[in-house]
Amino acid sequence: MSLRKIIRKQETVDDHYPFNLDIIRNFESLSLESPVTIIAGDNGSGKTTLLEGIAAAAGSILISGEHMERDHSLSPAFDLTDDLKLVWDVKTKNGFFFRASDFITYTRSIAIIREEARAKAEEIKRRDPYSLEILPYARTYNELHNLYGDGLEKRSHGESFFDLFQARFRPGGFYILDEPEAPLSPQNQLSLLAMIHDMTKDGAKFLISTHSPIFMAYPDADLYEIQDGELVRCTFEEMTHVQLTRDFLNAPDRYLRHLFE
Repeated sequence: MSLRKIIRKQETVDDHYPFNLDIIRNFESLSLESPVTIIAGDNGSGKTTLLEGIAAAAGSILISGEHMERDHSLSPAFDLTDDLKLVWDVKTKNGFFFRASDFITYTRSIAIIREEARAKAEEIKRRDPYSLEILPYARTYNELHNLYGDGLEKRSHGESFFDLFQARFRPGGFYILDEPEAPLSPQNQLSLLAMIHDMTKDGAKFLISTHSPIFMAYPDADLYEIQDGELVRCTFEEMTHVQLTRDFLNAPDRYLRHLFE
C-alpha cells in the first residue's frame, strides 16, 4: 500500500476558487483503506478539484511524465497543498495523475515528437550515414516505438487508451484517475477494471472520480459521493448514479416521455 490518508491540516479562509467550493470548505479527511477508492458526484460538485489538490500534494506527475506545475490550468490545485497532509505507509514515486482531457493532447504530442525524431534522424543519415548526431533522435524514436508500437494515433480510441495505460503503469504506484471512463465503451470500461485489478495485485493503489456505475461496482472498493458539499461514504446500492441508471434501464420510456413532454 502507499497513500493511507488525506487530512485537512489547516483551513485557508478565501472566497476565491478553489476555496469557495463547498467540498473544499467542508473537507476534513479521506482514508484510502481499499486498493481502489471511488468518488462520485454531479458535474460542478468539485470532485475534480479535490483530486487535483490531492495529486499536487502527493507530487504526482501527469500521465505524460511532466510535472503538474508545468500545466498552468492546475495552478489552483497547488493553492490547496498547504491545507492538506498526506499520510503514507510507504511514499512512492511511481504513479501519475490522469485526466480524460489529457489523453488526446498527449497522443497528439507523442505523434509529433516521434515524427520529428524520425525525420531528423533520416536527415542526418542522408548527410552523413556515420554521424553520431543521429543517436539521440534514433533513441527517442526507438523508445517511443517500444512503448507505443506504431503510434497511439494509429489505433482506435479505446485501443490507444489501453496502450497508453499499459505503457505507463508501474507496480506499487499511486494512481489518481479523473473520469477515466470518458473515452471508453462499457466493454472497455470492464477491461480497464480488469487491468486495475491486476495492478492492485502488484501493490498499486487507485483514487478514481467517475460517473460510471461500472467502475462503482469494483469489488470491495471504498465508495464516496459528494452530497450537498460533503463527502459521504456509500454502498453501491446507495450511489445516486447507480440508482438513476438502474431506474432508467428498467423504464426508459417513462423517463423519456417525461423529458420530451
